[in-house]
Amino acid sequence: MDSSPKTAIIGSGLIGCGWAVAFARGGCTAALFDANAEAAQQAKTTLTRLAEELEMAGMLDGQTAKDITDRVHIASDLDEALKDAVHVQENVPEKLDVKKAIFSELDIRAPRDAVLASSTSALLPSAFTEHLEGRARCLVAHPINPPSLIPAVEIVPAPWTSSSAMNRCADLMERIGQKPIRMQREIDGFIMNRLQGALLQEAFRLVAAGIATPEDVDTGLRDGLAPRWALLGPFETIDLNAPGGVRDYVARYGPMYEKIAETQRVNTDWTGETLDRIEEARREVLPLNQISKAQAERDSRLVQMMKHLRKHPKKS
Repeated sequence: MDSSPKTAIIGSGLIGCGWAVAFARGGCTAALFDANAEAAQQAKTTLTRLAEELEMAGMLDGQTAKDITDRVHIASDLDEALKDAVHVQENVPEKLDVKKAIFSELDIRAPRDAVLASSTSALLPSAFTEHLEGRARCLVAHPINPPSLIPAVEIVPAPWTSSSAMNRCADLMERIGQKPIRMQREIDGFIMNRLQGALLQEAFRLVAAGIATPEDVDTGLRDGLAPRWALLGPFETIDLNAPGGVRDYVARYGPMYEKIAETQRVNTDWTGETLDRIEEARREVLPLNQISKAQAERDSRLVQMMKHLRKHPKKS
């Protein structure tokens, strides 16, 4: 791979800007294009803010915010963005017809050996790449937002995605400091949204059944499970929670989980009275007009947590 490979970022929203910073921090050049010229120009401000926040937190690996922003170019048109790119990261709206249209353009106009990746969190890659001549190089590279801060990225193949495209995407992600999750095949929700969905299903169930308030559920996750999960995955967690490891844990607690599972067979309605109760509880804690402020505070705290984890990486 080139010492400074070029990446093309299509779509200049927060995810697109986050990707641009992530690629630039990893030594790549990035050309950012948005069909909305005004949005593309506004991206300069977002890029600078993201890079400066990471510099202040000491998360640019000795580089400066200017080093990062200097590697990102706002392209005037799609062809300029795609020229010589080895990887294309698409970030357009989550609408199937929009995805199909942009991938049709990318397949025709991007370099023939470039990987074409989508940041979609909800659409299967097969849904918008089947019609393409170059569909073997197409896949999903779904980040947790913002990718400039959160390292995990799901690499999801369509049935026709080549192993070469998967390998090249994973190698690039590792190069820039991301943590690729190589899925063996596509499935609705991928991995992270399926895990999050299972947890949300139980959270709604506990509130709907009158077992706990929304704040109690949030407390249980925020101040109970989440600190441990910031360090360990679920299988690591149970492996360390029994003297004999994961098999011992299953022997000890498997019957309890089987009993719990019997009460989790039916999906809970996320609407109606349950949603009313959850919304009322949340608005008592956080009025709608304060959400943007709370988002900024969340991101600031997340920066500090990620800074700590980067300083104290998990030992192999």
